[in-house]
Amino acid sequence: MASVPSLASTVQQRLADALSAALPEAGSADPLLRRSDRADFQANGILALAKKLKGNPRELATKVVASIPANDVLEDIEVSGPGFLNITVSDEAIIGTLAARAADDRLGVPYAERPGTTVIDYAQPNVAKEMHVGHLRSAVIGDAMVQILEFAGEKVIRRHHIGDWGTQFGMLIQFLIEHPHELDHKGEDVSGEEAMSNLNRLYKASRALFDSDEEFKARSRDRVVALQSGDAETRALWQRFVDESKIYFYSVFNKLDMRIDDPDVVGESGYNDMLDETCRLLEESGVAVRSEGALCVFFDDVKGPDGNPVPLIVKKSNGGYGYAATDLSAIRDRVRNLGADTLVYVVDARQSLHFKMVFETARRAGWLNDRVHAVQLAFGTVLGKDGKPFKTREGETVRLVDLLDEAIERAAAVVREKSVDLTEDEIAERAAQVGIGAIKYADLSTSASRDYKFDLDQMVSLNGDTSVYLQYAYARIKSIIRKRGTAQPAPHPELALAPAERALGLHLDQFAETLAEVASTYEPHKLAAYLYQLASHYTTFYAECPVLKADTPEQVENRLFLCELTARTLHQGMALLGIRTPERL
Repeated sequence: MASVPSLASTVQQRLADALSAALPEAGSADPLLRRSDRADFQANGILALAKKLKGNPRELATKVVASIPANDVLEDIEVSGPGFLNITVSDEAIIGTLAARAADDRLGVPYAERPGTTVIDYAQPNVAKEMHVGHLRSAVIGDAMVQILEFAGEKVIRRHHIGDWGTQFGMLIQFLIEHPHELDHKGEDVSGEEAMSNLNRLYKASRALFDSDEEFKARSRDRVVALQSGDAETRALWQRFVDESKIYFYSVFNKLDMRIDDPDVVGESGYNDMLDETCRLLEESGVAVRSEGALCVFFDDVKGPDGNPVPLIVKKSNGGYGYAATDLSAIRDRVRNLGADTLVYVVDARQSLHFKMVFETARRAGWLNDRVHAVQLAFGTVLGKDGKPFKTREGETVRLVDLLDEAIERAAAVVREKSVDLTEDEIAERAAQVGIGAIKYADLSTSASRDYKFDLDQMVSLNGDTSVYLQYAYARIKSIIRKRGTAQPAPHPELALAPAERALGLHLDQFAETLAEVASTYEPHKLAAYLYQLASHYTTFYAECPVLKADTPEQVENRLFLCELTARTLHQGMALLGIRTPERL
């Protein structure tokens, strides 16, 4: 089905046509339409136009209104103030447009006009290390953007750039060689907790030995050389660490209700074979130069506190490669081999300078250009209730899995309090959907660039801007629909609408435009804000407009239609944020 024009775009076009007809000398002028609390829409483009034409804006506005033919969309246009147009659309147009949206599986959301290929780099845990609260935002924001862009028609390639390389693996592998049973399992089915417990125990033991035994430290350093040179035994043991870590990663992502596929996990090691060539290309092209033995890229606008230039170090003076070499090799791979038009990096804002330098280096080298661009979707820090970086009482970094478990536990109490006829198994299932949804929504409803406070009490509240409020609104609609008897949802454009029906209908019509903006700006918090406003409009509608006890059968059908379309929009919007919408709470 073709996309459904929104009421805003229809009104915009009618006004643009009227402007051209009434004021041909103005050319193709923009009416500058926006939503308004004075009417359904307000257009203030005539003010700028009057300045340009040296005319009286109010007189020009009156002339434009007079040139609009009678139609079934614009019910009333009032010239206000110095030349604003206050526009009210007809009830018939609202329901007619919503009926067209409801007839489409995609709710009238069009596919992008020119879809391309986007590679999204997100959810980047480290091998042999526990995932903590700092890993939450990259995973949640990245997963939402994947869903939104795919729904828009973009080809999306996921990349999880895990930390699976570095000097610490020499220590870990050497310890495993000398203590070969440290990664053995008790049974065949290994849980994520068991895998992480093994890795934690091994890491602590190997670190203690590394710090206290100079001979072991020397053997560990030799093992790093063996790893980097491709020694078969060393590589096989390194792979055991990677595989063990993946068991743990996938258990956490599964709890987060996120799909992570093995082919999408390409860690630092995946670019090893490209590092030397990347450095050679940068040096031969003059993009990188030697400085004190290291291969560096310099920038006029990047200076340290002393005023001296701070370079991007691609290759260290000792011959080792920096993170920049890996990141630049990844860009080459994603552009050349994956055919990316856009590279999106969902990475902590504290790494912004690094990525600014990496992207500029790639542009100078010609790997990024007018056709291919990269963007960092930078996110802020998760804070505790005290406004400081989130830590345990002992000052330790908070384990991500502990947070998720606590959220599910809190949600279970909320579900149990509200549930009437749910079994214990159903309560457990709903608790996971509500608890994980609460954590995701708290993250996604905040602009990614801002820090936010992690407050589980607020997150699982039924009141305020929370996912539980949205889920409850959805479940309430489903409850009404289950009780409808023989009445069927059906649009009735001929009916007059109550104010709450109009407000709900006009907001429903903005879904496609909201998604288009979110997909183009990488701002999922705008979708969360739209859905919260939708649930709020529905709550007012529910309080003011009886559905099953409406005055006439036609009004019952029309209100059921609004209920059903609201439920579908909530369900689709929440799914794009990675949040479940249970039909009963």
